[in-house]
Amino acid sequence: MKKRIFWALITFLIIIISLLVYFFMGNKPLAENITWGVNFSQKQALDLSLEPKEIYIDMLDNLKVRNIKIAMHWDLIEKTQDSFDMEDFDFYMEEAKKRDAKVILAIGIKTPRWPEYHMPSWLEDLTKEEQQEEILEMISFVVERYKDYPNLIAWQIENEPFFNYGKAPWKDNDFLKKEIEIAKKIDDSHNIIITDSGEMSFWIKAARLGDIVGITMYTKVWSETLKDSFSYFLPAVFYGKKADLIKLIFNKEVWCLELQAEPWAEELIQDASLEKQLESMDIDRFRYNIEYAKKTGLNTFYFWGGEWWYYMQEKHHNSSFLNEAKKLWN
Repeated sequence: MKKRIFWALITFLIIIISLLVYFFMGNKPLAENITWGVNFSQKQALDLSLEPKEIYIDMLDNLKVRNIKIAMHWDLIEKTQDSFDMEDFDFYMEEAKKRDAKVILAIGIKTPRWPEYHMPSWLEDLTKEEQQEEILEMISFVVERYKDYPNLIAWQIENEPFFNYGKAPWKDNDFLKKEIEIAKKIDDSHNIIITDSGEMSFWIKAARLGDIVGITMYTKVWSETLKDSFSYFLPAVFYGKKADLIKLIFNKEVWCLELQAEPWAEELIQDASLEKQLESMDIDRFRYNIEYAKKTGLNTFYFWGGEWWYYMQEKHHNSSFLNEAKKLWN
């Protein structure tokens, strides 16, 4: 009995050591052709007291961004039940098409940016079943409207649906399958991206459901538990090795759709002091995150924080982040 326990422990230690060596040791070759993109949220721009359409056009014309992920927040497009206002998003799609910029549209009840769940106010009075029916109707409407745009490259259905962040009205992982099914039924020519935490997950669930796995990549975050910022200190190869497993097991690509390029402090950016913002994200960390991303071996990165670059320029007369980003596209 003691021998069996002894050898079981030895086997367990060997497995743990092997996993640590696999995920944390070695290097990945740098990707030869990296695609750099940017996230865009109309709501985030407004929260930072910016003009969304102006900075969107500047991203396309000044930065020369040609890959952009647009968060289509539900509470912006259906403020009144069964009445859709798509004027702003038609503008974003048309302007991208004029410049041959590729677009990912993020749709669902949980889309990028705090508070995560961007629900119209009228939804609160409905039951869970009625809410889910409304979500499917919204997804159907949006997919039907934009499926034939030549600049659309993929749909992101929900944002990190398996990661418990934000105040969810309910939890139902099976419902995500219905969202994917209805999007595929209307549009079977574009990939579905399912996103997951880059640091806190092995991306298995996302890979099972999505055509492409989208991940986050953060190096310094705020912990509500610790009441302080901390750095992950994960080697870049950690992401690349996990991506290799996803490719091997599921034959799916992994794209980084949130490469940290803005502060993450206790308060929202618009409420944080400039000192706290720069403590979390200064130009040195910005450059560090770019070089760190290159070392992962992944070849697709969408920056998280483009709106903040313009906020820094317009509100604090600091153009260093925009100038640094511009080097990647010009």
